Amino acid sequence: MTAGLGVAPEQSYPTQLQKQLDALGYRYQVLNAGVSGDTSAGGLRRVSWVLAGKPRVVILELGGNDGLRGLGLPETRSHLDAIIRQLKDADVRVILAGMKLPPNYGEEYTARFEAMYRDLARLYELPLIPFLLEGVGGEKTLNQADGIHPTAEGYRIVVKNVLRSLLPVLKDTSTNNSPAKKKKA
Repeated sequence: MTAGLGVAPEQSYPTQLQKQLDALGYRYQVLNAGVSGDTSAGGLRRVSWVLAGKPRVVILELGGNDGLRGLGLPETRSHLDAIIRQLKDADVRVILAGMKLPPNYGEEYTARFEAMYRDLARLYELPLIPFLLEGVGGEKTLNQADGIHPTAEGYRIVVKNVLRSLLPVLKDTSTNNSPAKKKKA
C-alpha cells in the first residue's frame, strides 16, 4: 500500500499525506519507505535503513502481504514486535496501521490477524489506525483492477484515515516547534 503500486508517484498516499501536512502547516518531511509486495520479514530487515534517516515518527504498515500469503501469525507478530521495539529504542514515535483480510481466509485466521494489531498497539501503547483501508477496502471504484491496491481517489481516503491517528501525535510531539526545518515523519 505505502509503495503506491499502480498509481503515479504523486498519487501515492505518502505523497498525498505530504501535501496535506504542508497545507496544515506541519513542517515534516514524509519519506516513503514502502516496498511493493514486502512482508514483515522484509520490513524487519530494513529497520536500520529507516533509522539511518533519523525519523521522529514512523507509520508502521506491514503484515498485509503476510496475511494474504497465509503466513503464520506468530511469525508476523514476532517481526512486527521486533520492528516496534527497535523503533521505540531509538525514541521514534510509532503509529501502527492495522489491516484486514478478505473473508475467504477463514473466520479464525482473519479474526486473529486483526487482533494482532490491536494487541501490539495495546502492549506498546501505540496509536492505532484500526484499518488503513477503512472506506476503501472492497469498494470497486476506489481500488485498482487487482481489488487490493487503491486508486488515487482511494489513497485520498487512506490519507484521511492516517491523519486521524497522526495529527494527535504531531500535535503532541515537542519537536514540531521548529518551523525552519522539516522533520522526517
